[in-house]
Amino acid sequence: MAVIIHSKLCKGCKVCVKSCPFGAITVENKVAEISAACTGCNACLEDVCPFHAIEKIEDEKHGVDIHEYHGVWVFAEQRQGKLMDVAIELMGEGRRIADMINTELSAVLCGENVEGLADDLIAFGADIVYIFDAPELKSYTTDAYTKVIYEAIMKYKPEIVLLGATHIGRDLGPCLAVKCGTGLTADCTRLEVDPEDKKLMQTRPAFGGNLMATIICPNHRPQMSTVRPGVMSKPVRDDDRLGEKICVPVSIPSIELRTKILDIVHSAKELVRLTDAEIIVSGGRGLGRQEGFGLLSEFAEKLSGVIGASRAAVDSGWIDHAHQIGQTGTTVKPKIYFACGISGAIQHLAGMQEADYIVAINKNELAPIFEVADYGIVGDLYKIIPVIMEELDRQQGYRGKGMDGF
Repeated sequence: MAVIIHSKLCKGCKVCVKSCPFGAITVENKVAEISAACTGCNACLEDVCPFHAIEKIEDEKHGVDIHEYHGVWVFAEQRQGKLMDVAIELMGEGRRIADMINTELSAVLCGENVEGLADDLIAFGADIVYIFDAPELKSYTTDAYTKVIYEAIMKYKPEIVLLGATHIGRDLGPCLAVKCGTGLTADCTRLEVDPEDKKLMQTRPAFGGNLMATIICPNHRPQMSTVRPGVMSKPVRDDDRLGEKICVPVSIPSIELRTKILDIVHSAKELVRLTDAEIIVSGGRGLGRQEGFGLLSEFAEKLSGVIGASRAAVDSGWIDHAHQIGQTGTTVKPKIYFACGISGAIQHLAGMQEADYIVAINKNELAPIFEVADYGIVGDLYKIIPVIMEELDRQQGYRGKGMDGF
């Protein structure tokens, strides 16, 4: 797409200059010119030019024969021989989508000595598991994984490819999309299928989380998405399911590998497993001070839960970013989510509103968090939480039982 100005028709009246919200139009020697700042927003085309000197030219669309592509693929991310939770979540979502478009679900498994994980993937819904087993794939590297999966995509032609929005998925997905000449919708929170033409409708937060955008890829294949961990529900395992295992030959010349893993150093700090937690106690700016997380930690310990936080609390330096929940943090789906001193900005809601039960504690009765909360308590959290903990202590045998105590 390009916006052009016909110099022979332009009179240099500057009407179009005033209409452009991006300052992309200037007038030199009584002729308007358009700079690279143009976004193609059409503001200068809405009957602005009285001399009809501005024209928008659409690029010719070059797609592929989409009828050659069939099947849903899920990148089954594994680390040290263990499937990542998001891979299992995507198996359930992939199974749902495959059934809607009447096609098979396949898992893509890369690593060394990982064939045993294929049975798990079949139990979670895969019809086919493509196994890429080689020493070069033991640990993730961009070049190796991109090469083998891209070649498989070109050979088997799946119409949909789903990856988890992990550090690996966010690196691998764009590389595959570029090589395949297709689009990629990142950090999706919802996937649906258009009932008319079976296109994948990929929904993700946009404009800082202030609205949700649904994106389609009508002319290219495969349709590719990275999906946030913790958004989709895990499928029920069925060990009686039958599926096919295809061991794909792997050939990766060393000259094509620009990086080499010398060592893997695991972080010494305590890991925060927010995505696995059944109970999360989160604090926000309403805590007023860093010491407030001491109270929340005590509360979470009684519930056998973990600590979460809003971006405001993290930006204030009260708690590590690993605890952050929301659009720029972790997306979670616990059974119970306590929002303590959190106002409920849409960016935070995007990361926790799928919790089974949301309990909000806030002084401001008009806080947006109460609009999504199942239970709301208006008041000072420093008075309310101790009362709740005292009541929990009165319940004989409660302490340390987690969800069993409810």
